[in-house]
Amino acid sequence: MTIPNAKVLSVNVGTPREFEYKNRNAKSAIWKSPVTGRIAARGVNLDGDDQADRVAHGGYNKAVYAYAIEDIAWWEQQVGQTIHYGVFGENVTTHGISVNEALVGERWEVGTTILEVSEPRIPCWRLGVRMEDKTFPRQFTQALRPGSYLRIIVEGDIGANDEINVIAKPDHDLSVRDVFRIFTHNREEFARILEVEQMSADWKRWATDEKQKIEKRLNKEVAGPGCC
Repeated sequence: MTIPNAKVLSVNVGTPREFEYKNRNAKSAIWKSPVTGRIAARGVNLDGDDQADRVAHGGYNKAVYAYAIEDIAWWEQQVGQTIHYGVFGENVTTHGISVNEALVGERWEVGTTILEVSEPRIPCWRLGVRMEDKTFPRQFTQALRPGSYLRIIVEGDIGANDEINVIAKPDHDLSVRDVFRIFTHNREEFARILEVEQMSADWKRWATDEKQKIEKRLNKEVAGPGCC
């Protein structure tokens, strides 16, 4: 499925840097900068890119992070300043495709790669550092514009101006925004995550934990009166 004008505007990479946070040494690779030419996508990264903490921010299910220029433009209106490519820590700045409404398991052909939509970005304090606003992670959560992480299914290379072609859609309706909303606002909908084969083991483990918490709470509510 070719979406007219869906394309890559910029490919952005960065490596970990050290900085001070609350009087402690910290490290993050959230600072990404645009690069020119073709960039290889292989393994769990783009060439020239890395994460300081691959458990939380990288790995197979978070190999590439995509954020849309349409969402960046919306944020520019909210914060009253220009936001350049890569500021959100995205590896791929897109145009013409809704990264938030993309379905988990949807596959994109970009350049010579095939990428698969995996999960939303969950903001942490590092985003506040990058935006120089400690309240920004909360704003990001409330906006429900998380962007999409992508798995590398077929290795290849990508570059600015590559078309983004949606070549496969799963037979469910769970979008990246849905997953983000369930996690941040509507945890009682955990079952939707468990029903989707393409959700990662980490997300299914979280949903299972939520199920157990809710069941435990309900059992307490229906329990008979205790002794005095």
